[in-house]
Amino acid sequence: MNEEDAQPGLGEPAIAPRANALAWLREGARVLAFMTPRWQGLEARPATLLWLVVAISLAGCGVEWALTPEPVTLDWHAFLSGGLDLAVTLWLCWVVARSCRAQRASAATLAALLWAASLVATLAVGLALKGLEAWAGPRQGWGFGPQWLAWGLPLAWLDLTQVRLLWRAAGAWAAVGAVLLLTPVPLVVNNWLAPTSFWVADTAAEAGGEPGEHADKGLPLTEAVVTAQPQLLADSLATLRPPEPGRVNVYALTYAPYAGEDVFMRESAVVAKAMRERFGALGRTVELVNNPATARQLPWAMPTNLHKAIQQMATVMDRGRDVLFLHLTSHGGADGVLAADSWPLETGTMTPQLLKKWLDDAGVKWRVISVSACYSGSWIEPLAGDGTLVMTAADADHTSYGCGRRSPLTFFGQAMYVDALYETRSFTAAHAQARRLVEAREVKAGKKDGYSNPQIRVGEGVRPVLERLAREQGGV
Repeated sequence: MNEEDAQPGLGEPAIAPRANALAWLREGARVLAFMTPRWQGLEARPATLLWLVVAISLAGCGVEWALTPEPVTLDWHAFLSGGLDLAVTLWLCWVVARSCRAQRASAATLAALLWAASLVATLAVGLALKGLEAWAGPRQGWGFGPQWLAWGLPLAWLDLTQVRLLWRAAGAWAAVGAVLLLTPVPLVVNNWLAPTSFWVADTAAEAGGEPGEHADKGLPLTEAVVTAQPQLLADSLATLRPPEPGRVNVYALTYAPYAGEDVFMRESAVVAKAMRERFGALGRTVELVNNPATARQLPWAMPTNLHKAIQQMATVMDRGRDVLFLHLTSHGGADGVLAADSWPLETGTMTPQLLKKWLDDAGVKWRVISVSACYSGSWIEPLAGDGTLVMTAADADHTSYGCGRRSPLTFFGQAMYVDALYETRSFTAAHAQARRLVEAREVKAGKKDGYSNPQIRVGEGVRPVLERLAREQGGV
């Protein structure tokens, strides 16, 4: 009788009478290799199931942490999740164990083998993905297809190996049917329907706050805030100063839609300050910010509010002479979507195509657009034009840096709007200096996925307008 046809307890090669942790992992690896486990000595006790469940949680936690590029904080509630998939696995193993035609493997032993295989798979996939990231860069930049394959193929493999194990142990067609229908359930629940996330963005209060102070709070929806918000936007737009005749005036608009990270709120304030102090935008600046700390002081950064602000600024400004400056700061994806966190409100997303349409519809002729986000180079081409200067914190293939709790500003925000623009009023010269500063700071910080490579594109039409602006504001 060959090993593939062996049934539990019938002539298998023996292992230790009482399987230790290493033996369980070894047999779990055999399951993953589509090999029949060596059953002798595999008798799971409650302690066996307990340590395997704990080990799977710890392994998942460690792998997730190792593959997360930004500073994060541990969500202890995640260790309490997973009850449904555990219950389904135990029940399915009980059904299979009762149907065995030969000497039976207990339900506990079958469950322990499934979990041992899952533990080995988790560690192996984690190591493989870490190696691939070292070779191809962070998964966020791989694109949807490669990211899906990186997780989907290992999960499909694990499912097939577990189906095979239970199928061969099942002794009745009803049990085989249950195996085919229910074995995928725990994997689907854990990874798609209700995925367990051990780590969340490490947020804090205002500068100097404690880690996690604003975590999971989202936007406060108190009566005072909900009542104040429409008026905040109306007041901000109604008080915009008219343009000064005969000069190039700057109308500045910041958009920080990610409530879970205070760094974006701070960057919005710094950029607005630079526009007022260096480009004469006092009274012509509007900040749109999602953050619990500013919910009663600043209008929310939501697409509808941004659209209204663009329309009103276009109405007030001299569209043939003045410049609309727009700075967007948040997390970004390789798909060109700017991340938004406005929980518990559901809002739309911002894309370069939508922004360009709004600017075109409003008749804004001269534009300076600054995008501080990972992969923001993907915004260059959709926004570029004769009347536009568009600059970004990264190219289309790299992350930017400094959007975690430990950064008071993003690296690009610090370099561009604190360092460079206070030495020159030329956006192109400031961006060139910011590129050098960002590269040096990323090397010092140990950025692992390569230089963010900030980008800029200057339309020929807007170039003389910005040169005149710089001269009128004091030169340099």
